Amino acid sequence: MKIVLVEDESLAAEKLERYLLKYNSEITVVEKLSSISESVSWFNSNDDYDIIFMDIQLTDGLSFEIFNQTQINKPVIFATAFDEYAIDAFKVNSIDYILKPITFTDVSTAMNKLKKFQHVFGGIENVSNVVKQLSENTTKDRFLVRLGNHIHSIKTGEISLFYAEGRTVYLITDQKKKYILDYKLERLENVLEPTEFFRVNRTFIVNISDIKDVLVYSNSRLKITSNVFNEKEIIVSREKVAAFKQWFEGI
Repeated sequence: MKIVLVEDESLAAEKLERYLLKYNSEITVVEKLSSISESVSWFNSNDDYDIIFMDIQLTDGLSFEIFNQTQINKPVIFATAFDEYAIDAFKVNSIDYILKPITFTDVSTAMNKLKKFQHVFGGIENVSNVVKQLSENTTKDRFLVRLGNHIHSIKTGEISLFYAEGRTVYLITDQKKKYILDYKLERLENVLEPTEFFRVNRTFIVNISDIKDVLVYSNSRLKITSNVFNEKEIIVSREKVAAFKQWFEGI
């Protein structure tokens, strides 16, 4: 079994590797990563591993950002000194959540849990597929954003809309605050509650609670007036009009 460690404390990484080898001498730690940027770069070009052990607080932020910037379909076991991230962890491929200081028993229990999944689903590959499906079908109730050196957690219910400008995606809150978000709109469509959010065109995803008015517009389109956002026009494209009306009506 090939394992990747995402841990910014070298002693903790070495200790974890010792426990893994003690559990099964045939385990190989194929890579040790210590930051978000390093992890994103490595995962973007490598898929030859079976499972990840991941710390949450890294040198350059929370490791959840890794999932926003690259696609990870393999099971993850989180190991952290903080218990408040457990809910977020199980939304991004997690099969277990270990609190530091880690013991050999913790590692053994987590690996035995993985074995049970393998037995039920028939191998690591199928476990990964199940994890992928679960993560893709899970809606997010908050998003992490960065403002300078600070990381903020924004509840989904506080978000008025998302829009793209070039390759940059922005999040606008109901308090008219604007943040850059490390998501593509295509990815957002899969993690937002579909009864609350709708992608009206290539640029905008709107929250139904932020819609102030809808006007009939030219070329069989619709124009949305936002409660908080007036920097750009929000136009429902012609091919989206029928679906938008059904969504807006609550069908």
